[in-house]
This record gives sequence, C-alpha cells and structure tokens, in this order.
Amino acid sequence: MAIVVGLVAFRGHRPPLAGYESVGFHASVVCGAASGLAFVAGYVQNVRTVHVWLGSRPLPRQVVDVAALLVVHSSIAIMSCLVLFSLFQQAFQGLTVDTVAGATMLAVASGVAGYFGYTSGARITAATLSVLLAVFMASGMLISMLLAENPLWWHSMFSELGTGQAGLTSFWTFNTTIATSGIILTTLSAFITRDLRRWAELLGASDARNGRRRTFIRPRPNVVRACLIASGVCMAGIGLFPVNTFEPVHTGLVRLLALILAILLLGVPLWLPGYPAAFYLLSLIAVASLAGVIALWYPLRYYNLTALELGAAGIVFGWLVVFIRTTMAVVEAAGVAHASPGEPADDR
Repeated sequence: MAIVVGLVAFRGHRPPLAGYESVGFHASVVCGAASGLAFVAGYVQNVRTVHVWLGSRPLPRQVVDVAALLVVHSSIAIMSCLVLFSLFQQAFQGLTVDTVAGATMLAVASGVAGYFGYTSGARITAATLSVLLAVFMASGMLISMLLAENPLWWHSMFSELGTGQAGLTSFWTFNTTIATSGIILTTLSAFITRDLRRWAELLGASDARNGRRRTFIRPRPNVVRACLIASGVCMAGIGLFPVNTFEPVHTGLVRLLALILAILLLGVPLWLPGYPAAFYLLSLIAVASLAGVIALWYPLRYYNLTALELGAAGIVFGWLVVFIRTTMAVVEAAGVAHASPGEPADDR
C-alpha cells in the first residue's frame, strides 16, 4: 500500500526529503496510519491471549482507551518521521529522489512504524505505557513550542500554548497532548491497580498465616487508583478547557491536580506499606523538590511560571516512572504474575 501511495504521489516529479509534498510529509501520513492500525491489531491479540482482563471492562472505557493509545502511537510515528526526514534533508542539502526511490522510502518507513506499533500493542504493560506517556508528552510539548507563532509565549506560562494566541497548530497540539495524556494515565492506573490488588491479597494471606492483623496502615490500592484516575481526569480537563476561554475551570483543575498529587506522594507510606524504604525517601524528596521549585517562583521570584511548570512536571513524571518500576519489583517479589491468560478483570 505504501509503495502504491508513493508511486502515485511522486509520479512525474522529484520530491525532496522534507518540506511540503516531500517524501517525509507523505511518509508521516502513511507511518501514522500504519503504526495506529498495527497497534490496534497487536492490542486485540494481547487482550485475547494475555491481558484478558482488559477485555472484560466496560465497553465505553475500552473504546476510549484504544482510541487514546491509537492517537499516541500514530502521533509518535508522525513526529518521528518528520524529524528524521528533516535531519536527513539538512545532512543532504538539495537532495531530491525519483518516484521509485521515494516509494521505497515510504514502504520502509511504514514497515518500521507498523512493526513497532504492533509490538507495542502485543506487549503492552505498565512499564511500556509509562514510557509511551513520557515520550508522547515530551514530544507533543516540544512540537507545540516549536510551532508557536508567538516566540515569547514562555514569558507567561505553558498554558499559553493552548490559548490559540501561540497559533492554531500549537493550540491543537498542546491541548490534544494534554487531554490524551490524561486518558493514558487512567489506562495506566488499570494495570497498576490490578497488580497492587493481587499484591495486597497475598500480603493479607501472609499476615493471616503469621497471626498479624493490619488496621490503619495497610495496603490501599483503591486510594492509589482513585488518585491516578483523578489526576488523569484533571489532565484531560486541562486540555479540554483552555485557560483563555475557561479560566476558572482550567485553574481549578490545575490546583486540584496539585492537591491530588500531594495526597498521593505524602501518603505513600500509608497507602503502600511494605514498599522499600528508599521509595518512601524518594517520595519525600519529590515533595520537598516540588516545594523548592514553587518557592523559587514565589516568593523568591527567581524564575517565571513556565519554569515552575517545567520543573514540577519533570519531578512528577520522574517519580511516576520510579513508582511503576518499584511496583513491578514488589509484586514480582511477592509472586504476583503481571499477565495471566484467562484471568477475570478486577478493575472497573
């Protein structure tokens, strides 16, 4: 299919590697479609054979999750294509290719995109989801910044990119990235909660055998689940309600997100007893770092709100990656399998 598209699109002229109507432009479209469709195929196979519990959740949630993940994979493929072909065009100034060479490049690029999309869908886990979320958010924000028509947007705050004053392309890229990332975070919570619930059950069984009874300080997977889902909903709302048109709602969601994250980080020893002490220390360091970056903004006025948002986002996502890795290590040590074919869903 990619070869046919290339033969038709490049017939009668020699396209450059990058730019409008270039090989890179057409490759980004083809790769986006190939990666998205291949991901869906791999994800369906995963749901039928490995993570069967994903398929027994409510249908609307399944549809939303698959749509968001399809957008993520297609977007990453599109952005990767545009960047790579632009780099090669800069390395080979003035290079143009004939129809056959252009069609071959499209076929190779779409094949690579399809392979990675299918592999990602067939092997999706909490760890891979966290990486996808980080890559998607970082690339989406970077593209939004690069496409901003107002070069001084950063004098205000990150949400300026989603107001339309920075340009229509930046507006859609920023808000779509934030909203989709929020949905992905709720999907990620399903994987984490499933493992945490099974870990809590094993921990409870072990306590019962040893005659130990936990009262207040005991595993609370539902609290972690609620915090992660609420954080995802807040992020989605921040993207759906731009600050210039829905300022009270946008600001309220940002503050609510900060409160939820504070509850999650500060309460880790209460919600997840039995985790390594180093992780508790890391959570406290994360909270202290967030307080530090806030203090540098106000009252010290060392930098502006944009720098504060960058620092806070880096700290939170860094903690989230460590949290997911630590959770995987803890549940594996407890003998919890991450993927058991035929297991019923316990996350609704």
